[in-house]
Amino acid sequence: MLKVKLMNKIAKVGTDVLSASKYEVSADLENEDAVMVRSAALHDMPFSKNLRAIARCGAGVNNIPVDKCTQEGVVVFNTPGANANAVKELAIAALVLASRDIIGGVKWVETLAGETDVAKKVEAGKSAFVGHELAGKTLGVIGLGAIGGMVANAAISLGMNVMGYDPYITAKAAWSLAPSVNQASDYADIFKHCDYITLHVPSTPQTKNMICEDSISQMKDGVRILNLARADLVNIVDLKKALESKKVAAYITDFPTDETAGFPGIISIPHLGASTIESEDHCAVMAAQQLDEFLTCGNIRNSVNFPTVGIPRSDKPRVCIMNKNIPNMLSQITSAFSAENINIENFANASKGDVAYTIVETNRAATKDVVEKLAVINGVFGVREFH
Repeated sequence: MLKVKLMNKIAKVGTDVLSASKYEVSADLENEDAVMVRSAALHDMPFSKNLRAIARCGAGVNNIPVDKCTQEGVVVFNTPGANANAVKELAIAALVLASRDIIGGVKWVETLAGETDVAKKVEAGKSAFVGHELAGKTLGVIGLGAIGGMVANAAISLGMNVMGYDPYITAKAAWSLAPSVNQASDYADIFKHCDYITLHVPSTPQTKNMICEDSISQMKDGVRILNLARADLVNIVDLKKALESKKVAAYITDFPTDETAGFPGIISIPHLGASTIESEDHCAVMAAQQLDEFLTCGNIRNSVNFPTVGIPRSDKPRVCIMNKNIPNMLSQITSAFSAENINIENFANASKGDVAYTIVETNRAATKDVVEKLAVINGVFGVREFH
């Protein structure tokens, strides 16, 4: 029986993917084989000696010690795209909130509670909340993955002109974009031409503080900035100065901090990007499916620290090997099988950065000698059998 520990409440539709005949799933487990998590921080969590995988029900993995996991042979999964529609819809709402002082207007009407002639007073005072329309304005989308691409296409439907930039765009993402989305040549192209800028990139050393004094200085006066991705993409000190000078007209963030809460010109949404019933269901199902496939047959899909490698499930025995991405590994792996006269019938290998992963299907189960030979190869740090 495989044990899957829940670090947050996970949608039942997801945990139901893990059959009760094969899995014990609970928040109260020890010696777990896998972990499912949403937002709980795992950096200080002691790893079970049996831990093989962590599945994050969402895209970001800042709450997971990925480097430590890689060193210990723990595969970290995420669920890219599963919450994309939810974040896209919030981005549309953020565009509207950045353009029209709806929140200010609603709060003002609430102050009229208990007074007479409210309708008349509203007509007299509503001019204080005049805003702008989105149609005809230019939106810059930085990051054209699952979420950014959907936001770009939705903005086209709203009548906006859209420019997108993503130095790492995949062919699939490019094909999914509406033909009228203009490809910017670089970030500066976005900064120079756009009335609105929305961020849909991960937090990395390259993207941290990408919105700062220098980049803001390249933007149009009165630009409106949306950040539903990660708080540290924006240098908040520089952003607040730009709001005070009116260089930036509005900043909408889904990541409130001590510095942003209540500051004029900033609308802080309480991290609601993926907070829909549908999104939580999609993420939980996707995470559970990936865990099940890895734990039962060794296939890896959507891992942030290991490559995507898979062979369709069959009744053939297989061995999965984790190793450093160094020369001469494959020949040593195949030699370990041939030395025992075991025929390799299917083989899949891929690398990701410094690590590689290999799946070997054979005509008969690997002997103890084969497993021992694989385990002592210099650079191998994980060997698992599946029968």
